Amino acid sequence: MLINCVAYQHGKRLSDVAIDEIGSFLARPDCFVWVALKDAEPDELKRMQSQFALHELAVEDAAHGHQRPKIEEYGESLFGVMHMVEMVNGELVVGELDVFVEEDYVVSIRNRSSQGFLGVRARCEREPHLLKQGAAFVFYALMDAVVDRYFPVLDAIESELEVIEEQIFVSGSERANIEKLYQLKRKVTTLKHAVTPLMEAVGKLYGGRVPRICINTQEYFRDVYDHLYRINASIDTIRDTIGTAIQVNLSMVAISDSEINKRLAAWAAIFAVATAFVGLWGMNFDVMPELRWEYGYPVALAFITSLCAYLYGRFRKAGWL
Repeated sequence: MLINCVAYQHGKRLSDVAIDEIGSFLARPDCFVWVALKDAEPDELKRMQSQFALHELAVEDAAHGHQRPKIEEYGESLFGVMHMVEMVNGELVVGELDVFVEEDYVVSIRNRSSQGFLGVRARCEREPHLLKQGAAFVFYALMDAVVDRYFPVLDAIESELEVIEEQIFVSGSERANIEKLYQLKRKVTTLKHAVTPLMEAVGKLYGGRVPRICINTQEYFRDVYDHLYRINASIDTIRDTIGTAIQVNLSMVAISDSEINKRLAAWAAIFAVATAFVGLWGMNFDVMPELRWEYGYPVALAFITSLCAYLYGRFRKAGWL
């Protein structure tokens, strides 16, 4: 679905452009066209390929979707893939932004995401002195918007982790905590898969040999790289904390199981003593004098009860009961 198609010249908005009129604007000096699509259909991609001479391999990647974050060069043009990660009702939803960039055009295609980029377009139009740098600045602005949206997701994950950490030493919550930690670990891994490949790709857009279209915007891409580096470092810290929390919870489960085993062993010892004496007196030997003693039965019960009570007291003092 076409969101908008606008032509810019010398950093200023010229007008909205119909698809069939794109060619006439591309012929103008210092002019570029920015097309925004959402969940593009194959026919729309073919029209864009025809209008801008997009490379067929890049178009194929955009059509199939579910690509790894990357930035690829096709002659004088660039093709970028970024994952759009957002938190919806406590769950991560991953969309994709595909961007085709050359000096005279930007084609951005948003897939599987409810977050738009009208704010990015408005920001660019408010800064004509920066937009004058051309399509590369639009590419940076889109990328910067995607990366900035990682920070709220990261904050939500950190808050969720803090809540779980507060419950670690609450008795009876160990297994529930482990389940929550593994769910959180999957979210962190999802964010990691969005950040790390993109950070590697952006690192090629500043310093050393960079694509010609990005020569004048290297410092902007370096700023994006710095943001990605900070996010990646925070993700690594969270992953380490989650791993530690899982180990602590497993230890708490082992300690809980050990306490149960100690209680069972203590009660087994108490009943074992009682069983031993009852078994001895229940063998009905004639030579056992207490068999014919008037107080033999109550004394035996009293003895067994006293011994069990003594053992109970000792185990209670030792913390086993």
